[in-house]
Amino acid sequence: MENMITLTIDGVEVTVPEGTTVLEAAVKANIKIPTLCYLKGVNEIGACRMCIVDTGARAFNAACTMPASQGLVVKTNTPAVRAARRVNLELILSNHDRSCLTCVRSKNCELQTVARDLGVDEIRFSGSNGEREPIDDSSVAIIRDPNKCILCRRCVATCYNVQNVGVLGATERGFKTHVEPLFGKGLGEVPCIQCGQCIQACPVGALRERDDTDKVWAAIADPTKHVVVHAAPSIRVGLGEEFDMPMGTRVTGKMAAAMRRLGFDKVFDTNFAADMTIVEEGNEFIERLTKGGKLPMITSCSPGWVKFCETYYPDFIDNLSTCKSPMSMMGAAIKTYYAEKAGIDPKDIVVVAIMPCTAKKFEAQREELSNNGLPNTDIVLTTREFARMIRQSGMDFATLPDESFDSIMGEGSGAGAIFGATGGVMEAALRTVYEKVTGQTLENIDFTAVRGVEGIKEATIKVGDIDVNVAVAHTTGNASKLLDAIRKGEKQYHFIEIMACPGGCVAGGGQPIVPAPIKMKEDPRVKRAAAIYEEDKHLPKRKSHENEELLAMYREYMGEVGGHRAHELLHTHYVKRPKY
Repeated sequence: MENMITLTIDGVEVTVPEGTTVLEAAVKANIKIPTLCYLKGVNEIGACRMCIVDTGARAFNAACTMPASQGLVVKTNTPAVRAARRVNLELILSNHDRSCLTCVRSKNCELQTVARDLGVDEIRFSGSNGEREPIDDSSVAIIRDPNKCILCRRCVATCYNVQNVGVLGATERGFKTHVEPLFGKGLGEVPCIQCGQCIQACPVGALRERDDTDKVWAAIADPTKHVVVHAAPSIRVGLGEEFDMPMGTRVTGKMAAAMRRLGFDKVFDTNFAADMTIVEEGNEFIERLTKGGKLPMITSCSPGWVKFCETYYPDFIDNLSTCKSPMSMMGAAIKTYYAEKAGIDPKDIVVVAIMPCTAKKFEAQREELSNNGLPNTDIVLTTREFARMIRQSGMDFATLPDESFDSIMGEGSGAGAIFGATGGVMEAALRTVYEKVTGQTLENIDFTAVRGVEGIKEATIKVGDIDVNVAVAHTTGNASKLLDAIRKGEKQYHFIEIMACPGGCVAGGGQPIVPAPIKMKEDPRVKRAAAIYEEDKHLPKRKSHENEELLAMYREYMGEVGGHRAHELLHTHYVKRPKY
């Protein structure tokens, strides 16, 4: 049983477990202490000094690093504390590019919020005197603006501690300190996996996705182009937050309506391709399991994870499923099956994918993900970019009617929907693999053992006479732990799901950014995943191999699952990538 302690914060008694910080105790007591560098469990270094409090000591303490103790009396709102915070904030602002009106993070900037809350209306310090550093646009996915960096180091800690990549770091000292990629290079010149978790960690606009909305507007306006859009499962449980809806609101129908009103020629659902991925991946797994193929088989849906594997764990490349991701499968099918059905030259089709992931921008330009000389995906937009287009159009998203996706490639099962949450691909695959192997109907299709936000989850699933050992990991840091254990012979599995982002796609690098103070109270991974599972429950079909539109595609065009045409269009290969 935990030892409990009681302390007093601004006259409010609060009881917390021993080891709790003063900041965490204040959150429990609903007392707001400002923070900038703090990121729970990731970056707890007390560097920004915004969370200083008065505990009666000779100097103020940082609440994010100070342990609560029995009988401690804390004051968070004295004139001296407020004055000290304002000085610290003015010093930070003096070196910050304050072009807030044109910043992508305007109205969702933690620095802006703290400045407003503390009533800072003038800055008495000159800082860098207007000297500007060049913007790093070397990456296909992520833009870095050092002029907006506040040296909080949240991106550094996330890249190193969460993702085990570590391509960002603090260089030089004192007033010359910078946060930048290794060796002073651009993000596109170092072994960055493009996952975008640094963007999610950044409290300001120093890191952002490359904006491709102009390309989409141009394609829609071009009368010679047939523009097809499709949206990943997790978009429908994240998009609403961009329009002030509660976290985890399901907006599937409004999303389809918005796409149609933006002017897209066809509105499809990536869930269709998620089901396609499962029937192909399930078939591949059964073949490897029964015919002595390379095991464990590891999912290949997450482009950040795939690039991480190619760069840092190339000895596992042969373990990766040869299946393309749902995004790339969808593009391949649109430019072949759909093009033939619609009588459109594939060269005139522009495929736009709405994804929760910045690494999908990298995936789209991979040479391996093309067919007949055409890329499977032409343009990738993140959830945030898609929301930007909706706002630019003048639509009132919250009042849009619920509409359906277009037929042919608009049906998706519940199994396709749960791709958005960690463990979802594994669960979807097990629903299909079980029935294909046993020939029996699976009555209880909820594999709860692979759900949840635990970093690594393990289970043994009885599939006929075979005990199938499975594992699920989210974040590439947890992937490293899992793969290292396999290398050492400590673990043996048949099937592994890995997602690069915490919680899976629901918290991808392109999803709506949730400020750190809100994350202390609400976990977007949990809230959005709960909505994903609700989506699954409410769909008429919950197994990928029951998708009627998908079955029609195989009958009319693709042929046998895992057959020649399917292999040509829906499978790929991976390459070892140098670190430097």
